[in-house]
Amino acid sequence: MIDEATTQAIVFTDGACLGNPGPGGYAAVVTIAGQEQIIVGRDPSTTNNKMEMTAAIKALEAVPHSTPIIIHSDSQYVIKGATQWLRGWKAKGWRKADGKPVLNQELWLEIDRLIQGRKITWQWVKGHAGHEQNERVDGLANTEAQMAAMAIGFAGRAR
Repeated sequence: MIDEATTQAIVFTDGACLGNPGPGGYAAVVTIAGQEQIIVGRDPSTTNNKMEMTAAIKALEAVPHSTPIIIHSDSQYVIKGATQWLRGWKAKGWRKADGKPVLNQELWLEIDRLIQGRKITWQWVKGHAGHEQNERVDGLANTEAQMAAMAIGFAGRAR
């Protein structure tokens, strides 16, 4: 039996979008005690940031609450949002430093809910720099974006 409290989850996430906004996809690879789970999905009309956030949300949902997590992402928006900006946004009534509303508030609320009381290390990975697992989730997310585009007859290129 796996002890969830002492076993660590290693997670890689990415999002992709054809245009911004446009059809998008997300991917996460979650590894716990040598067992791997691949999570993918798509949206016909979204933004890159929403797909990056959704990948993190789906990964967090897949990991038992008591399991420590290392989440790797090439999204500074997700990493800084979760580790630096979230507390301030909440204190300011979901307003940014310039007084404007926080974008993607519904997704930030979900991330906030999912990270409460958990041991999480957020690790930034430079995108498109040859990191094997980051390249893997990038490919999966781009495939999902392409599939979303084909479903609606959109022609474009993922970024």
